[in-house]
Amino acid sequence: MDRRDPITTARGVGPVLGRRLAAAGCRRIADLLAHLPLRYEDRRTLGRLPGAEDDAKESVQPGPLTVVARLEDLRRPVFLKGRAGRRRFSRVEAVARDGAARVGVVWFNRPYLARQLEEGVPYLLHGPLRRRGGDGPWQLSNPSVERIGGEEPDGGGLRPVYGRIGEVPPSRVARLVADAIRGLRDTSGPEWIEEWLPREERTKHRLPRLAEALTEVHSPSRETSIEDLNARRSPAHARLAYGEFLLQQLQLAAARRQRRRSGKPHRYHADAAAWTAATGLLPFRLTGGQERVLGEIADDLGRKEPMLRLVQGDVGSGKTVLAALSCLIAARSDLQSALMAPTELLAEQHFVSLARLLGSRMAIALVTSSQRAASDGGAVEERIADGGIDLVVGTHALIEERTRFARLGLAVIDEQHRFGVVQRQSLAGKGFRPDLLVMTATPIPRSLALTVYGDLDVSILDEMPPGRRQIETRVTTDGGMEEAVEEVRRRLESGGRAYVVFPLIDGGEGAAAGLPSLMESGPKWARALAAPSGIVHGRLGRQERDETMGSFADGSIQVLLATTVIEVGVDVPEATAMVILGAERFGLAQLHQLRGRIGRGTDPALGEPLCIAIAGEPSPEAERRLEVFAASTDGFRIAEEDMRQRGPGEVLGTRQAGLPRFRFGDLARDWSWLVAARQDAAELLDRLTDPENDALRRQLGRRIPGLLS
Repeated sequence: MDRRDPITTARGVGPVLGRRLAAAGCRRIADLLAHLPLRYEDRRTLGRLPGAEDDAKESVQPGPLTVVARLEDLRRPVFLKGRAGRRRFSRVEAVARDGAARVGVVWFNRPYLARQLEEGVPYLLHGPLRRRGGDGPWQLSNPSVERIGGEEPDGGGLRPVYGRIGEVPPSRVARLVADAIRGLRDTSGPEWIEEWLPREERTKHRLPRLAEALTEVHSPSRETSIEDLNARRSPAHARLAYGEFLLQQLQLAAARRQRRRSGKPHRYHADAAAWTAATGLLPFRLTGGQERVLGEIADDLGRKEPMLRLVQGDVGSGKTVLAALSCLIAARSDLQSALMAPTELLAEQHFVSLARLLGSRMAIALVTSSQRAASDGGAVEERIADGGIDLVVGTHALIEERTRFARLGLAVIDEQHRFGVVQRQSLAGKGFRPDLLVMTATPIPRSLALTVYGDLDVSILDEMPPGRRQIETRVTTDGGMEEAVEEVRRRLESGGRAYVVFPLIDGGEGAAAGLPSLMESGPKWARALAAPSGIVHGRLGRQERDETMGSFADGSIQVLLATTVIEVGVDVPEATAMVILGAERFGLAQLHQLRGRIGRGTDPALGEPLCIAIAGEPSPEAERRLEVFAASTDGFRIAEEDMRQRGPGEVLGTRQAGLPRFRFGDLARDWSWLVAARQDAAELLDRLTDPENDALRRQLGRRIPGLLS
């Protein structure tokens, strides 16, 4: 028996069960062992059932109970209809007897137990003991049940509780895992799986060997802390998480090293004086954070290897200015630059601001799909291909085959989380090993940055431009709309401007859920605010949208009724108020991005910036999300909490092709192990050729064939 054998070779797995497991992704014995327990039950101490003498006392407390008892009065399952639209559920009842004490037992949705259980036979029961109705008779609710024979057990130790695998129930999964580990140990001994983690790293972090760790998580020893097991902080869990992180970080370290070895064919004609001259063209002074990050970019561009840098900065921290200066230096070095944005609106706004800032010093062009639809675009594309355009700003249209560059030296990607890794690589592929600058205004949790962008150097802009004011954030329900209207009107009377954000353009499916739409509720808000207003959403044509945005920017209209199309790139310093309707439907990062559209000016006469999030009927999860939103304007804290609540996949979005899937490690819980793995990987890469690391090389080779050759 070997862990790489098909699952059908495991004890108790026939063709039918094998197909069910395989359909759920469990095709090998190793896949079964990677299905870790959801939690653990402490059955080390046997208790007793409460008797009649306990009813008048408070000596018995509700909670988990492990007890050996015989079953009586076992009843056939009762099927009950659920609420409208929900399927019916079942209930099996019995009485558990422990000496003279008798307690009711109930199992929900396990009708098969009525056929399997026998009266008068001793069973080990473990489950919550509580009073029915709060003060009624004691009852064991949905306990696990295990038939025993011979001598009565001393409790049963620490028992793993599994989730189901596809259609295979948890109890069956538990038996399969236990049988698999027993079979592997009988076949290969204690070291039934190859140990690939080097001794030095195991010793440094006091981690068990792999076989010991896998055995411990599935069959923990009695001395292990139940709290550590359930929190996945046990040494065995740490070994699995760290090992998984280390393999991934070694992969990234190897990829970084490979790219660093290949030099770039172009050179920048830029010394300290050139950068100083470039910054002298700005109508403002850079912040200390901008100067620090600009220095890091300048060092990268001056090297022989291509730059691979991610710049993270909260909304309004000034990332685009750094990109503009880098593109100017590239143009003065006779190199082309490309800036790719995720939406046409953001691309157009970048084009306008960059043309205003640098248009007199370099040739700038805009390339988007709608621009091509409006004209053949041939003249622009020809000028890009022959090198007549210094900076090309655009959307995904930049990576289409028809867009060709003569000498692309610098590729800039804005709002990277909106793209996948493939798009990032496609833009870089338009040149011959160009320098790559990736920017995001959506703060990324540190653990995600180390995994998804681990092949990039990371810079953080943690300083806002001077004069930027703190935004007050309030969360209310539909009943708070009148107060919200009054607050916004006060700011409009002071000369400020306001956004009202809707979750939908028109009714559709969302209307049935009571969500407000721009088309239906927008006119009501326009009348209530009694100020000139305009509408912006994703279905508007470019000309109409530009005219409305221009009117809002110059003050012809004071209220912009919009969808989340304004989430990024909109910069109107006079905007001091925002109302977000249906706020319970937005993610934390999106709420934070929307809020970043206000408070960008420095004129105190406009009033203090205010964001009001109005929720309809939020779920408990949405309530927690809105509480965090109201309590903090720190984008990085919000990003960490967003990941804890929704998970890394949801934070980055399903389009992020670079997000690794971890089976053992959790990016929020195991942050310290991820940091340790990253630090160790950089040093371990130099020792991979040592003979004692043959097993590690084989393990890496299975994950990344050819990368280490």
